[in-house]
Amino acid sequence: MDLGISGKKAIVCASSRGLGKACAEDLAKEGVEIIINGTNQENVSKTESEFKAKGYIVSSVIGSMEENSTREALLKACPNPDILINNSGGPPPGDFFSWSEDDFLGAIKSNFSQSALLMQKVIPGMKERNFGRIINITSAMVKNPHLIMGLSTSARSALHGLSKALSREISQYNITLNNLLPERIDTDRQTRILNFQADIGKITFEEAKANMENELAAKRMGTVEEFSGICAFLCSQQAAYISGQSISVDGGNFGGLL
Repeated sequence: MDLGISGKKAIVCASSRGLGKACAEDLAKEGVEIIINGTNQENVSKTESEFKAKGYIVSSVIGSMEENSTREALLKACPNPDILINNSGGPPPGDFFSWSEDDFLGAIKSNFSQSALLMQKVIPGMKERNFGRIINITSAMVKNPHLIMGLSTSARSALHGLSKALSREISQYNITLNNLLPERIDTDRQTRILNFQADIGKITFEEAKANMENELAAKRMGTVEEFSGICAFLCSQQAAYISGQSISVDGGNFGGLL
């Protein structure tokens, strides 16, 4: 299927590896000019070289999306993005009763305000061009919260609330705004989690993985390609009437109705 976005321009945050990288590549395959981003120079350079070798149109910006200078550099590299993929790592798990005000403010900065501030900058141009696609990659924990992940869940939930309200105001300009909520996608992050669980449980990595997958509805982890394919479709011309949605990508694991 031709997604009808060849020639468009996209900023893909935190895209040197994992889900961000997969989303960037699926857009590039459709002929989208992409700007990738990450904090690790080696990872970003490796991904950029890999993409260029495949013939994709790509450039990069190094830095944390929490920093205004990084966001400004991205907008300088791509002043008129048609597509914005907001993506960020979250705070680590912890104990609610030990979190400080700085911990809460840090979570807001990493999982809410950086995305909100970038949307502020790109939406006016999208309105003028009568086209825009914005995806926030968040977490399944927004719909199925656990207190141990409370910092991340709280900040990402705020982003969902803002995005829902904002989506209603911009839909008339052919701008869509959706959230993708991944759970147990097979990435380096999941490998680190499984290694940690194996160490704690004094079991092998394979046993830890089998235990985790047995708890999932699909009895397996999702692939980055399954996730990125959904992201690319939501950026398409065909998805113009899908907006304001929070879509779980979890193999049916979420037990609720909405």
